[in-house]
Amino acid sequence: MVKGCIDVLLPYLTAMCSASLAEGCLPVSQRHAVVTPLLKKAHLDAAEMKNYRPVSNLSFLSKVVERLVSAQLVRYLQEHNLMPCMQSAYRRHHSTETALLRVLSDFFTAADSQQVSLLGLLDLSAAFDCVDHDILLLRLERDFGITDTALDWIRSFLTMRTQQVFFNGVLSAVSVLPSGVPQGSVLGPLLFLLYATELFKIIADDGLNAHSYADDTQVYICTRADDAHSAVEGFASCIQHIDHWMNCNRLKMNTDKTQIIWIGTRQQLAKIDISEIQLSTALVSLSTAVTDLGVQIDSQLTMNEHVSALCRSCFFQLRQLWAVRRSLTTEAAHTLVHVFVSSRLDYCNSLLFNIGKGLLERLQGIQNAAARLVTGSRKYDHITPVLRSLHWLPIHQRIDFKIATLVYKCLHGLAPPYLADDCVLVSSLSNRRQLRSASSQRLLVPRTQTVTYGPRAFQVSGPTVWNRLPANLHDPDISIDIFRRRLKTYLFTV
Repeated sequence: MVKGCIDVLLPYLTAMCSASLAEGCLPVSQRHAVVTPLLKKAHLDAAEMKNYRPVSNLSFLSKVVERLVSAQLVRYLQEHNLMPCMQSAYRRHHSTETALLRVLSDFFTAADSQQVSLLGLLDLSAAFDCVDHDILLLRLERDFGITDTALDWIRSFLTMRTQQVFFNGVLSAVSVLPSGVPQGSVLGPLLFLLYATELFKIIADDGLNAHSYADDTQVYICTRADDAHSAVEGFASCIQHIDHWMNCNRLKMNTDKTQIIWIGTRQQLAKIDISEIQLSTALVSLSTAVTDLGVQIDSQLTMNEHVSALCRSCFFQLRQLWAVRRSLTTEAAHTLVHVFVSSRLDYCNSLLFNIGKGLLERLQGIQNAAARLVTGSRKYDHITPVLRSLHWLPIHQRIDFKIATLVYKCLHGLAPPYLADDCVLVSSLSNRRQLRSASSQRLLVPRTQTVTYGPRAFQVSGPTVWNRLPANLHDPDISIDIFRRRLKTYLFTV
């Protein structure tokens, strides 16, 4: 409706947004939210309130103004390098996949060096709803230099907010929010990131590594198996410091829900006899597999658990689609398969580089079944012509496609710095500039000690896939769209 009347409405929308920014005030009428509680996971108890995620539905105009503020704020933070490097949420060129690729690359490198890694996935209770407004505003002014009209606008955005809860067709009474940033808003998640920035310094001071995606924080340490007890003590101490910081900042960490796992080779893991870790007041048992940002990670990084879960999910979706296939056109079936199946196969598939042949065959079986559903091919028809008719790359080539695209982005400033630093041009090395490879945009491939782990780290897999590509794909002047088209054409020919 707005787009249809944009010629008439645009001057008024522009005037209202400009007035709000100039006066440093968001109108009270734009600070009201209707909250729709959504179950965090389908299998959770619907009668338990803590299992719901409160998503705020806000007015259209408030989101328009928020986008303007968010764009200016992000640009300011990037220009002055104020955002934590290892926070991947709500940032351009960052994603859950880049975050996981960075963390798992560290694990692959550690395993390749005969080390083990201790990973903890922190669980925060209602993190967005517990943000203290006074602490946040003080931190924005003191740590990030946001003052005057800009700070006044953010203060008005946070304070005097009201909400109603819509559940089972009933709307609750209006209540005032004394704390928190609204989930479902444009600006709220970004403000939470700035609120929790100090966490990275606390973790680094304790000698551990961290990577976050919004309120999902991964804390880990890599060490030799002989030093496992010392690593556990350092890990427990770090968690205690994090818990203390949380309490001081009105946040709550569910220590008993923290997932912890040892990661490494089978031989190194056999040397560790620690199955439980005391974290503050909770005794946490170590897991053999954990779910991290939608990806299941097992202790030996085989990805077997993830592939099994992916197979169950995709075949469930395919069974649902088979039931209605006769009612669908080919185009509609093609679209639905992309939405419910291909998207799952492609999610974080860069983590599947060099996994076992049997696991790849299981994933290929999903794609084959999806192709037969779309085209109506019979079970025993040869699948390669079917995939080509749909212009679908096989699974192993889809993985190479994703990794090559990530490398292109790293070389062109379209990827997070924590990945771009892993792509080193041979021509940038003073002792190799005279080599033939230096003039062809080839990348340095670090040496590894194992076949199973080292080659799967992005600093190895990325350059390996990139160096296999022909010279016309190494052209630094082509756009990403042209690169992707040429890459797909090349992969279809090999």
